Amino acid sequence: MNKKVNTLLFILGATVFNILVAILGFVLLTLLYVKFIMLLIPESDRSWGFTLIFLFSIVISFFVYRFALKYLLTKIEVEKYFDPLFVKRNIRKD
Repeated sequence: MNKKVNTLLFILGATVFNILVAILGFVLLTLLYVKFIMLLIPESDRSWGFTLIFLFSIVISFFVYRFALKYLLTKIEVEKYFDPLFVKRNIRKD
């Protein structure tokens, strides 16, 4: 495989990982909310909990993704296996 295919597969894999972490975070936070908090608050305020759970799951997935990406980038040599996404183009002046 060449560098472009490696880059594409890495981006797709990282995206799937990020989505799975967000779903897992949402499910875990929902279970905790239902088990411990939902019974203690009035019915009129329960819907806000699910909105906050959704937002917190996205924030958690962002931090887990950043941590996993930093760890992975310390283990592999990026320039050797991946093609740069953004390339500076030389502008010729005539």
